[in-house]
Amino acid sequence: MNSRNNDELDRLIIDYQGRINRALDARLPAAKLHPAKLHDAMRYAVLNGGKRVRPILTYATASTLGVPLEIADAPACAVELIHAYSLVHDDLPAMDDDDLRRGIPTCHRAFDEATAILAGDALQCQAFYILSHDRHLIVAPDTRLKMIETLAQAAGSRGMAGGQAIDLAAVGQALDTVGLEDMHIHKTGALIRASVIMGALCHAEIDDAVLKNLDHYGKTIGLAFQIRDDILDVEASTSTLGKTQGSDAARNKPTYPSLLGLAGAKERALDLHNEALNSLKDLDEKADPLRWLSEYIVRRGH
Repeated sequence: MNSRNNDELDRLIIDYQGRINRALDARLPAAKLHPAKLHDAMRYAVLNGGKRVRPILTYATASTLGVPLEIADAPACAVELIHAYSLVHDDLPAMDDDDLRRGIPTCHRAFDEATAILAGDALQCQAFYILSHDRHLIVAPDTRLKMIETLAQAAGSRGMAGGQAIDLAAVGQALDTVGLEDMHIHKTGALIRASVIMGALCHAEIDDAVLKNLDHYGKTIGLAFQIRDDILDVEASTSTLGKTQGSDAARNKPTYPSLLGLAGAKERALDLHNEALNSLKDLDEKADPLRWLSEYIVRRGH
């Protein structure tokens, strides 16, 4: 990606981050609304930073297809709320037991464990409430249902929650690359894949072939994202990551660098990037932001 494209992507990410932050703020309960402590924790978990990769993908996909971003606000918020809830629960003592998230204390450290559990529960519910009720989501009723189905499957036992269960069971175990890929396709990849699909579903007459190619794009970048996370857990500092560096190795979790080495993990991520680009070959320059985002995912520094 040349410097001009880098600059365009940087501007686009800033624009989309600003948009999703405003949309999330408007769709979350006010901090002082009863029960105030729970709503404060929900807002703390969502609004204190984050790369916003998933909603950015939703916006970029909708924009590629010529969809007004007002229509994409609801699915973009929904997918980010599911992601935020998953982080709150992943950080809990019974799961990954982390003290830092996005450079600040995790939700259960800033509040308490019970409040963090309830905040995660409520964020998940809020995501589906937005998809079912948001007045700016001007799509057919069956499209709303398809979005709800897509997100529910990506978040549940056949997606993110199932991937986390596989992850917990794999601690201290010897996984091969097939098993590791299966885990991450569920744990991280499913929600990224859903982000792209829901952006595509904002288009009233999405072509089946285009939808299939975008789905494959989402699948490949979802796995590449996790591989890059594994690499950063080895290479980046705690201050850069915003969470504890080396936590995967400390918990004896299987990762791509541990199986393939750093060079092999980086090569696998680039292979997936090229596969993602190939999925977009039939789309014109309007899809360039999706192409740039794929490269950003495999080269990002945090």
